Amino acid sequence: MAPPPPPPPGMTLCRLPTASPALPLSLPCFPSRHRLSLAARRAGSVAARASSSPSSSSPDSSFGSRMEESVKKTVADNPVVIYSKSWCSYCMEVKALFKRIGVPPHVIELDHLGAQGPQLQKVLERLTGQSTVPNVFIGGKHIGGCTDTVKLHRKGELASMLSELDININNS
Repeated sequence: MAPPPPPPPGMTLCRLPTASPALPLSLPCFPSRHRLSLAARRAGSVAARASSSPSSSSPDSSFGSRMEESVKKTVADNPVVIYSKSWCSYCMEVKALFKRIGVPPHVIELDHLGAQGPQLQKVLERLTGQSTVPNVFIGGKHIGGCTDTVKLHRKGELASMLSELDININNS
């Protein structure tokens, strides 16, 4: 039996505890955001949907705007920023790419931030339109995730972007 194809960006594979001839070894796992919204739709819960978008006068929105300002400052103050999760294979690939080319990125591991991690990921989604990690910024500009970063590297455009910031890379 052939191994399953790799998951699309933003999706991980969950391992089943035991293999069964009727079931594949891996099933797609959607980010928890999808599971929650699906559960809310099934339940028809207006309260669940209302609580996911706080009003502008709530303390959460001022916290969110402080987080947004923090992201903007981090991205402005560092030439290469990667918002990551330590266990994510796509994040590992992007961090390894920057290591290979000799560029030390500023990495924020969302899974090491406790309750602020998911909140920060929501802020990033609001700012970039991207809900997945890695979330990569170069020179203050959002360039995308793993696939986008690798494509830029293969085309030579990543080197160009970095050289505009006076960052030299190892050609590997």
